[in-house]
Amino acid sequence: EVQLVESGGGLVQSGGSLRLSCAASGFTFDDYAIGWFRRAPGKEREGVSAFTSSDNSTYYAISVKDRFTISSDNAKNTVYLQMKNLRPEDTAVYFCAALRLREGLFLPFGDPYDYWGQGTQVTVSS
Repeated sequence: EVQLVESGGGLVQSGGSLRLSCAASGFTFDDYAIGWFRRAPGKEREGVSAFTSSDNSTYYAISVKDRFTISSDNAKNTVYLQMKNLRPEDTAVYFCAALRLREGLFLPFGDPYDYWGQGTQVTVSS
């Protein structure tokens, strides 16, 4: 059974940092992309970052580029999202998701992901 469990969310002041973790079970990263998404109150879900271990490619939304870093520990089957210089507009529920890679162009924030975690709340106070 595939499971994704996020952790590491919380309340932080503007300018602060948090590291989110996504612990995966039931599959290995070799054939999957792992993405981080977020949903802010009253807004659509948006892609934040993604990672493919097959070629160590990373992807970032423009709004978080140079502030967020995605990484993985394959031995622990865990993907991390290090978030720095957080802003109030980063407040959202953050989800990790897994997508089994298919042939053709990979759209990190456009392709439908196969599995989702339950989410972790990140709140940034001003």
